[in-house]
Amino acid sequence: MRRKPVQSELPLLMKPRSLEALAHDAKDCRNCDLWKTGTQTVFGEGGAHARVVFVGEQPGDKEDLEGRPFVGPAGNLLNTALEQAGINRNEVYVTNAVKHFKWEPRGKRRLHKKPNAAEVAACRSWMDGEIAAIQPEIIVCLGATAAQAMLGRSFRVTKQRGEFLPGPNGASVLATVHPSSILRAPDEDARHEEMRLFVDDLRKVAARMNVKRAA
Repeated sequence: MRRKPVQSELPLLMKPRSLEALAHDAKDCRNCDLWKTGTQTVFGEGGAHARVVFVGEQPGDKEDLEGRPFVGPAGNLLNTALEQAGINRNEVYVTNAVKHFKWEPRGKRRLHKKPNAAEVAACRSWMDGEIAAIQPEIIVCLGATAAQAMLGRSFRVTKQRGEFLPGPNGASVLATVHPSSILRAPDEDARHEEMRLFVDDLRKVAARMNVKRAA
């Protein structure tokens, strides 16, 4: 009996594909085992020609249930920060380095669990595909997982936070904290200060967008 050719488990993105095609294929992603416990793939969301792409770590509990990125508490905080920085969320694209929710049970709750390097690598083709399709001018990495996926595992947000660095396809990359880290701050004063610093980082993005728009 003739055997079927063996196909690669990872999709080969030889040329830019549309976001619609990528999202369709990602629904059935089996590149790692996170699909077994996640409710669904949570793909990116936003305009196909967005000038700025925001990359987080992974979807959370609410994102996993709704199938949309940044719609939970961290997403609400991001929306507030974007508004304060003068950036319209409807004009940007938001996604995550990992497209399935990794969690561990805590009673009846599902608590976030940090994805490992293999899981991030397994999802890399989807993130690369989104960036290739959009061709953004600026990529904002929210947190260490996203920053290291984009800039290498030696990158430290604490050392180069808020700096514009060269990225893929001619884009500039800026790394900052993930909004969920602000929510975990120990008290109101700390949250206020972390939010101020986060908005300052986003204002740098807004300023660069305005400079390029004026040019």
